[in-house]
Amino acid sequence: MAHVKEFSVEEKLTSLVNLQKIESKLDELRILKGELPMEVADLEDEIAGFHSRQVRIEEEINGVTEFIEQRKEAIKESEALIKKYDKQSNDVKNNREFEAINKEMEMQQLEVKLAEKHIKDATEEISEKAVLLEKAKKNIVAKEGILTTKKSELEKIIVTNEKEEKHFNKLKEEAIGHVDERLLASYQKIRNSYRNGLAVVAVERDACGGCFNAIPPQKQSEIKQHKKVMICENCGRILVDEELHTAVTLK
Repeated sequence: MAHVKEFSVEEKLTSLVNLQKIESKLDELRILKGELPMEVADLEDEIAGFHSRQVRIEEEINGVTEFIEQRKEAIKESEALIKKYDKQSNDVKNNREFEAINKEMEMQQLEVKLAEKHIKDATEEISEKAVLLEKAKKNIVAKEGILTTKKSELEKIIVTNEKEEKHFNKLKEEAIGHVDERLLASYQKIRNSYRNGLAVVAVERDACGGCFNAIPPQKQSEIKQHKKVMICENCGRILVDEELHTAVTLK
């Protein structure tokens, strides 16, 4: 049967401090990127939205332009009929035929006026849509300019920190393998509970390095003895003495 090495409390705490310091360093590298990744993603979504709006407006303008052409054709047809009826009016044999032709001519004249009104309204609509289209295009240009700048900034940060980030990610994988499984689960739960990601902290100036709650002298004495894992009663973080915390250095 294989012998499983039992780690002392001090070794367990040292492994936890090491992991915490590595993850804190990775947190610092992520903070350097700041809001840039989110800003880049938001800008890309905005630009996609403006492109969709541009396409939609262009389609609407094309639809209205087609409608205008149809109305122009209708005017040509009506004018042709008016000429035809005007010519026929010269050959009428009685008043009844004359009135019927006049009615048809009036109907076609009304059709022409209606078509002209439709063309006028549609032309105004195109003008309004052209303003919206130009605005959408300007927004795209402006946002793409900002996006290019933000991407460039992010790329510089990524390139600058890539080597360091890879190094600490490798150290993190190695460090996790040296942490007691039950302690690791508790550590990760605590770490996820706080925005600064601090799960293991040193007692500094007689207080918890996480929440700054005072630690009684008796408890500080127990922490220094490394006989058991001690927790801050106020914030739940794992406490270690400053000497042990300082002794753990990153490679």
